Amino acid sequence: MDYLKIQDLTSNTGNFLLKNINLDIQNNEYFVLLGQSGSGKTMLLETIAGLNPCSGNIIYKGNDISLVPTEKRDIGFVYQDFALFPNLNVQENIRFSSKYKKIEDADELFKDIVDFLKLENLLGRGTQDLSGGEKQRVAIARAIFSRPKILLLDEPLSAIDPTFRNAIMKSLKDIHRRYDVITIHVTHNFREASYLADKIAIIMNGEIKQVGAAKDVLNHPANIEVAKFLGFKNIFPATMIGYEPSSKVYSVDPNVIRISNNKDMKTDYIFEGVVDECMGIVDHYKLFVKVKQYQFFIKILKRDYEGCYADRTKVIQIGFDKKDISFI
Repeated sequence: MDYLKIQDLTSNTGNFLLKNINLDIQNNEYFVLLGQSGSGKTMLLETIAGLNPCSGNIIYKGNDISLVPTEKRDIGFVYQDFALFPNLNVQENIRFSSKYKKIEDADELFKDIVDFLKLENLLGRGTQDLSGGEKQRVAIARAIFSRPKILLLDEPLSAIDPTFRNAIMKSLKDIHRRYDVITIHVTHNFREASYLADKIAIIMNGEIKQVGAAKDVLNHPANIEVAKFLGFKNIFPATMIGYEPSSKVYSVDPNVIRISNNKDMKTDYIFEGVVDECMGIVDHYKLFVKVKQYQFFIKILKRDYEGCYADRTKVIQIGFDKKDISFI
């Protein structure tokens, strides 16, 4: 049974439309919603939490909670700006939910959360004195202490100093199993998504474009739109390498394309091209090579080549193997 099932969820708020969202989330599954700013990620979280009017169904363990008031949905929400109570210290912020609901084994849970998120030395401090990483840990602790069924994380790492980001990511990776909570994490960061997610949904302009196991979505985009969003380069028609039908396209990673001045390439596919541009970037060169009407983008390491390998307008060979092709 799906622990959380979202069926045909549609919400029209202001000028933005969330359209026919369908998602299935299993128990102990870390679910990441990946999309650009303005794609509808936060709006979807708020709609699941009951903050926006909607049609469709939100089903938790077989029960439709679409019409259940927000405060009775047992949802923990962590915003990217933390939203801590400035008049309360860290301990009071974490325990805040006990003011309006009975928390089972509250003291034991509090101690476990404090130990888990390493907050013991912060409990008596005011929130205004905390760093961004400390504030985010407190916000997460407060959400977990309320014993939510569903934990919604809205860009939880965006305001965190990169130095502490890895530590917080590791904590997030363990939270949903440790506290038996469904986690939906919103981000635009591919590295976050790759590290944390069991399953990923790509959202664009209020619509889910692809959903599946993290490695499948990140390595095998469903269409050109998703591929470009994920940063796939060198997207060309498959007819270029002898495949039909003509509607099929392929992509090849700039890092695996080989180059040569001589006709000695030993790759599955070989093309002759003209160098358009070569740019030096720290430890590598970016090479742009025109093959007929198509431009290939290639990365070559500086340590492997003296100079930029080839001047503009020079004819060279480029090549790559079948195993390095991703069909889209």
